[in-house]
Amino acid sequence: MKKVLLTFVGLFAIMSCTAKGIDNSTVKTFDLQRFLGSWYEVARYDHWFERGMEKTKSTYKLREDGKLDVLNVGIKNGKPKESKGKVKTTDTAGLLRISFFGPFYSDYRIMLIDANYQYALIGSSNDSCLWILSRKPKLTEEAKSIILKEAARRGYDTSKLIWVKQDL
Repeated sequence: MKKVLLTFVGLFAIMSCTAKGIDNSTVKTFDLQRFLGSWYEVARYDHWFERGMEKTKSTYKLREDGKLDVLNVGIKNGKPKESKGKVKTTDTAGLLRISFFGPFYSDYRIMLIDANYQYALIGSSNDSCLWILSRKPKLTEEAKSIILKEAARRGYDTSKLIWVKQDL
Protein backbone atom coordinates (compact mmCIF):
# COMPACT_ATOMS: atom_id res chain seq x y z
CA MET A 1 0.00 0.00 0.00
CA LYS A 2 2.85 2.35 0.86
CA LYS A 3 4.39 1.77 -2.60
CA VAL A 4 1.09 2.56 -4.30
CA LEU A 5 0.75 5.78 -2.30
CA LEU A 6 4.32 6.80 -3.15
CA THR A 7 3.61 6.08 -6.81
CA PHE A 8 0.60 8.43 -6.77
CA VAL A 9 2.57 11.07 -4.89
CA GLY A 10 5.34 10.81 -7.48
CA LEU A 11 2.89 11.12 -10.36
CA PHE A 12 1.30 14.18 -8.76
CA ALA A 13 4.71 15.81 -8.28
CA ILE A 14 5.60 15.25 -11.92
CA MET A 15 2.25 16.57 -13.15
CA SER A 16 2.48 19.62 -10.92
CA CYS A 17 5.88 20.39 -12.43
CA THR A 18 5.12 18.85 -15.88
CA ALA A 19 4.78 25.27 -20.41
CA LYS A 20 2.29 27.71 -20.60
CA GLY A 21 3.47 31.04 -21.90
CA ILE A 22 7.02 30.78 -20.61
CA ASP A 23 10.45 30.32 -22.13
CA ASN A 24 12.00 27.43 -20.24
CA SER A 25 14.70 26.74 -22.80
CA THR A 26 18.00 25.55 -21.40
CA VAL A 27 21.46 27.06 -21.66
CA LYS A 28 23.28 26.43 -24.94
CA THR A 29 26.42 25.03 -23.30
CA PHE A 30 26.68 23.15 -20.04
CA ASP A 31 29.59 21.52 -18.23
CA LEU A 32 28.31 18.85 -15.88
CA GLN A 33 31.68 18.53 -14.12
CA ARG A 34 31.57 22.23 -13.16
CA PHE A 35 27.94 21.88 -11.98
CA LEU A 36 28.71 19.04 -9.57
CA GLY A 37 29.05 19.82 -5.89
CA SER A 38 26.92 21.80 -3.46
CA TRP A 39 24.34 24.48 -4.22
CA TYR A 40 22.30 26.53 -1.75
CA GLU A 41 18.65 27.04 -2.59
CA VAL A 42 18.38 30.82 -2.37
CA ALA A 43 14.80 31.13 -3.65
CA ARG A 44 12.02 28.91 -4.98
CA TYR A 45 8.37 28.80 -5.87
CA ASP A 46 6.24 27.26 -3.14
CA HIS A 47 5.74 23.48 -3.50
CA TRP A 48 4.15 20.98 -1.18
CA PHE A 49 7.33 18.88 -1.23
CA GLU A 50 9.48 21.76 0.08
CA ARG A 51 6.94 23.77 2.06
CA GLY A 52 8.40 25.10 5.29
CA MET A 53 11.95 24.09 4.42
CA GLU A 54 14.82 26.42 5.21
CA LYS A 55 18.61 26.17 5.10
CA THR A 56 18.22 23.97 2.04
CA LYS A 57 21.21 22.75 0.11
CA SER A 58 21.65 20.23 -2.70
CA THR A 59 24.78 18.26 -3.49
CA TYR A 60 25.24 16.63 -6.90
CA LYS A 61 27.73 13.80 -7.06
CA LEU A 62 29.00 11.65 -9.91
CA ARG A 63 29.06 7.98 -9.00
CA GLU A 64 31.71 5.49 -10.07
CA ASP A 65 29.26 3.96 -12.56
CA GLY A 66 28.87 7.34 -14.29
CA LYS A 67 25.38 8.03 -12.96
CA LEU A 68 24.49 10.99 -10.74
CA ASP A 69 23.08 11.23 -7.26
CA VAL A 70 21.62 14.27 -5.53
CA LEU A 71 21.24 14.77 -1.80
CA ASN A 72 18.94 17.54 -0.57
CA VAL A 73 19.23 18.62 3.05
CA GLY A 74 17.41 21.28 5.01
CA ILE A 75 15.52 22.12 8.17
CA LYS A 76 11.77 21.80 8.58
CA ASN A 77 10.03 22.66 11.87
CA GLY A 78 13.44 22.76 13.54
CA LYS A 79 14.31 19.22 12.46
CA PRO A 80 16.84 18.11 9.84
CA LYS A 81 15.35 16.62 6.69
CA GLU A 82 17.05 14.97 3.77
CA SER A 83 16.00 13.38 0.52
CA LYS A 84 18.09 11.39 -1.91
CA GLY A 85 17.47 11.41 -5.62
CA LYS A 86 18.76 10.17 -8.92
CA VAL A 87 19.73 12.38 -11.85
CA LYS A 88 19.93 11.43 -15.51
CA THR A 89 21.74 13.42 -18.15
CA THR A 90 20.19 13.99 -21.58
CA ASP A 91 21.45 14.89 -25.05
CA THR A 92 20.20 18.46 -24.52
CA ALA A 93 22.67 20.89 -22.91
CA GLY A 94 21.39 22.00 -19.50
CA LEU A 95 18.53 19.49 -19.37
CA LEU A 96 18.71 16.95 -16.59
CA ARG A 97 16.02 14.54 -15.43
CA ILE A 98 15.64 14.19 -11.66
CA SER A 99 13.74 11.72 -9.50
CA PHE A 100 12.98 11.57 -5.81
CA PHE A 101 10.00 9.27 -6.32
CA GLY A 102 11.08 5.89 -7.66
CA PRO A 103 10.91 5.58 -11.43
CA PHE A 104 9.29 9.00 -11.96
CA TYR A 105 11.56 11.69 -13.41
CA SER A 106 10.92 15.40 -13.91
CA ASP A 107 12.67 17.97 -16.07
CA TYR A 108 15.36 19.98 -14.36
CA ARG A 109 16.06 22.80 -16.81
CA ILE A 110 19.15 24.93 -16.26
CA MET A 111 18.01 28.17 -17.89
CA LEU A 112 20.81 30.44 -16.69
CA ILE A 113 24.19 29.72 -15.19
CA ASP A 114 26.95 32.24 -14.79
CA ALA A 115 30.32 31.75 -16.45
CA ASN A 116 31.94 30.68 -13.16
CA TYR A 117 29.13 28.29 -12.17
CA GLN A 118 28.38 30.31 -9.03
CA TYR A 119 24.62 30.81 -9.50
CA ALA A 120 21.87 29.27 -11.59
CA LEU A 121 18.22 29.68 -12.54
CA ILE A 122 16.40 26.35 -12.74
CA GLY A 123 12.97 25.60 -14.16
CA SER A 124 10.91 22.59 -15.08
CA SER A 125 8.63 21.64 -17.94
CA ASN A 126 6.10 24.34 -16.98
CA ASP A 127 5.83 27.61 -15.09
CA SER A 128 4.94 26.12 -11.69
CA CYS A 129 8.52 25.32 -10.69
CA LEU A 130 11.39 27.77 -10.35
CA TRP A 131 14.55 27.74 -8.26
CA ILE A 132 17.49 30.08 -7.77
CA LEU A 133 20.65 28.31 -6.67
CA SER A 134 24.00 29.67 -5.52
CA ARG A 135 27.30 28.24 -4.37
CA LYS A 136 27.06 30.63 -1.40
CA PRO A 137 24.13 31.05 1.00
CA LYS A 138 23.47 34.59 -0.24
CA LEU A 139 23.58 36.20 -3.69
CA THR A 140 25.20 39.51 -4.42
CA GLU A 141 22.72 42.22 -5.38
CA GLU A 142 24.18 42.21 -8.91
CA ALA A 143 23.66 38.45 -9.31
CA LYS A 144 20.16 38.67 -7.83
CA SER A 145 19.25 41.43 -10.30
CA ILE A 146 20.60 39.45 -13.28
CA ILE A 147 18.68 36.32 -12.29
CA LEU A 148 15.40 38.11 -11.57
CA LYS A 149 15.54 40.01 -14.87
CA GLU A 150 16.16 36.77 -16.74
CA ALA A 151 13.31 34.97 -14.98
CA ALA A 152 10.91 37.85 -15.73
CA ARG A 153 12.08 38.02 -19.36
CA ARG A 154 11.22 34.33 -19.68
CA GLY A 155 7.69 34.94 -18.37
CA TYR A 156 8.04 33.79 -14.76
CA ASP A 157 6.28 35.69 -11.98
CA THR A 158 9.19 36.61 -9.71
CA SER A 159 6.83 37.97 -7.03
CA LYS A 160 5.94 34.32 -6.26
CA LEU A 161 9.50 33.49 -5.20
CA ILE A 162 10.08 32.48 -1.59
CA TRP A 163 13.48 33.65 -0.36
CA VAL A 164 14.88 30.76 1.63
CA LYS A 165 16.27 31.45 5.08
CA GLN A 166 19.91 30.38 4.95
CA ASP A 167 21.28 31.67 8.28
CA LEU A 168 24.31 29.56 8.94
